[in-house]
Amino acid sequence: MSQFAPLKQADPERLGDYELLGRLGEGGQGVVYLATAPGGGKVAVKWLRAELAGDEVSISRFLREVQVAERVAPFCTAAVLAKGVAQERPYIVSEYIEGPSLYAIVQEKGPRTGNGLHRLAVGTATALAAIHQAGIVHRDFKPANVLLAADGPRVIDFGIARALNANATITNMPVGTPSYMAPEQIMGELVGPAADMFSWANTMVYAATGKAPFGNDTMHAVINRVLNHEPDLGRLDGPLREVVESCLAKDPAARPTAEQVIMRLLRHPTLGSPIPLQEAAAAATGPPLTPMPGLAPPPGQPAAPPPTTQPAAGQPPFTQPPVAPAPTTQPPQGPPARPPHAPAQPYRRPGGKRGRTGLVVGAAAAFAVVLAAGLIVITAPWKHLPWQRAATPAPTPTRPQSTHTATPAVTPVRLPGGEITLFESPSDPVRLTSYEVRKDEEWVDYARASLTGRFAAYPGHWESLVSPDGRYLAGRARNYTPDGYDPVIVTDRETGARFTVKTVRKPLGASVRAWSRDGRRILLNVERDVGGVWSHLGFVVVDVRTRKATVVRVKDARGLSAFGWDGSQNGVVSWDARARALRFFDLRGTPTRELKGLGELPSGTDRLFSPSGRQFATTCDDGATCIWDTRSGDRLRRFASDCDKVIGWFDEQHLYCWELDNGRGYEVQVVGFDGRLVRRLLQSGKGLSVSPVFTPAR
Repeated sequence: MSQFAPLKQADPERLGDYELLGRLGEGGQGVVYLATAPGGGKVAVKWLRAELAGDEVSISRFLREVQVAERVAPFCTAAVLAKGVAQERPYIVSEYIEGPSLYAIVQEKGPRTGNGLHRLAVGTATALAAIHQAGIVHRDFKPANVLLAADGPRVIDFGIARALNANATITNMPVGTPSYMAPEQIMGELVGPAADMFSWANTMVYAATGKAPFGNDTMHAVINRVLNHEPDLGRLDGPLREVVESCLAKDPAARPTAEQVIMRLLRHPTLGSPIPLQEAAAAATGPPLTPMPGLAPPPGQPAAPPPTTQPAAGQPPFTQPPVAPAPTTQPPQGPPARPPHAPAQPYRRPGGKRGRTGLVVGAAAAFAVVLAAGLIVITAPWKHLPWQRAATPAPTPTRPQSTHTATPAVTPVRLPGGEITLFESPSDPVRLTSYEVRKDEEWVDYARASLTGRFAAYPGHWESLVSPDGRYLAGRARNYTPDGYDPVIVTDRETGARFTVKTVRKPLGASVRAWSRDGRRILLNVERDVGGVWSHLGFVVVDVRTRKATVVRVKDARGLSAFGWDGSQNGVVSWDARARALRFFDLRGTPTRELKGLGELPSGTDRLFSPSGRQFATTCDDGATCIWDTRSGDRLRRFASDCDKVIGWFDEQHLYCWELDNGRGYEVQVVGFDGRLVRRLLQSGKGLSVSPVFTPAR
């Protein structure tokens, strides 16, 4: 029997051809009604809230739900039947799934066990496989969005789902429920299918134990556990525990895909013989094809024997091709289009929107979290969340002055591309040399003619980097060469010469990372998109004088961040997400040493070291900034500041960072080792997404 609440006085009796019977639920986006279709059957109708009718973003997100749901095969999901507009507010008509949510059934009857839990795991993984094969990321998978129908579990609510090929960066508001969100989603990075698998694993723990693995108390505490602690899996055991553990890896590249999860749950021995989703869906609606060992069988039935093999969740780079993602309707014609912008954090996706860690500033960098009670917005851009750094009041005139003793004469310069102002002094040890501005869902590159010259747009580049002496411009082309190589284009501003250096062949890409301090070499990262997850497989060093590229393949690169120059620039470094360590390599890709116990990297590895290379900065475990000795690994100092995110080194005694400018926009500021903000370097208008790159001047 259908469970619903009566209509309220403000509710209409009909929406289009559908007679409303009552309310099924209500959320931050809209109200869901039980309705009768013209043919007499029952349907669910979701109608946008009245107060959101004039909000273009909300309307766009609501309508996207229709487009997303229509693309998904109807395996363990609720099919979209129709759509319409009433009172200038859109509504969606979908299949009505009669049955309680997983959240409600566990609250009422307790955790799921045995074959019921097995069918739930298979059915929900099958739904995610169908969603991902449609090129979609659900982004809000949780117990409340799993309905337990008579014919098996169904996944619902695509309200915040996103297309996999959406050009999302950290300026996208991460939306979801904290207890079930992946680390990269909390941090506002580009979210791929791996985030859904993290949420799936959280949901399975809840189903088996009645508790979320990272808790459900205060939002701050939950997010801190997701980012920094191991999950509590309770009494979950057997193979399902093993699958769940692999899906809860902090590094998205280490998580299995939905198809791999299905194969492991149904005990298919190899990845080379994938089962149809219809078969997996059938396993979710009746007795499992083969019950998983370690789960209690139904009364009177013996437990199944243990499986003989377990397929690997990942494959070694360069040696064995990974499982190919489902084909899209428009295969890419150029090199990988802007891997997601991601500084090197232990849990973060490898790669970068630009293949280097610049700084993206924009009004949407503050993230939003949808809770059952509504929408809570936390203005805590990037990593320095308010519960992770020591509180430091805003500077006042009575405060001691920073270690930066003299404030140079600064000239404000308005930059092309939007409301962007550069505050520059001839004595500055760093110069803004390139930046990107997001326009109409695309990023436009701007690069400087020299260290002090004007900026011009480079629409043919994915990314642009100016050498420390201002002589060379390195740009990554938007298309592969005719013979399939990802090229870097170098322009000599002194002679006007322009040449192209081939790096790696598709489907690999090589993103421009950083120049060496002497301006003779360019470091690039070898990247590959596997099922929506960007992995770093090695690096490339381009010698500008010889115009040759050396491609270096790093063994066991799984879980590594983007590579950057080390302090000496005779090798490279990467953050190891598995060991939470900074790993050093020589230019042959051989590991030389590692440093542990550093906390986390505040940004990427491309601006990690001071100009001399003798120091580097990290975010301490308590959220403050720590300065370390490169050679010994000893901590030299620790300080708290008003910075929201440390970006790089201004000089040997100062860093530069960005912070929210009282709601008016975003600023890049210089900060001293005493934690005081010295002066601003750049300011962007509110709502504008900008990614600037500062280069140490020679």
